Amino acid sequence: MKNNIDEIMKNLAEYTRLQEETSAIIDSLKDELKAIMTAQNTDVLQGTEHKASYKPVSSSRIDTTALKKELPEVAAKYTRETVTRRFTFA
Repeated sequence: MKNNIDEIMKNLAEYTRLQEETSAIIDSLKDELKAIMTAQNTDVLQGTEHKASYKPVSSSRIDTTALKKELPEVAAKYTRETVTRRFTFA
């Protein structure tokens, strides 16, 4: 069983490394397209087979830090705790 665990961990380490390398390449390519869109002052680029867009998106969120400071009883009343499990691998 120990060998199986070591093999699984070895594979996980290798695929994690590959994922990190691939993510870096993907991020670099996205940055190239965003730079082109910024230089052309456009939100959308249309290629032969694919389309890329880089548009502003706005969202509204509650400032929980300010809420806890100014109205701690309200923040406490509407705060709920959740429990999750985190997997780490090093």
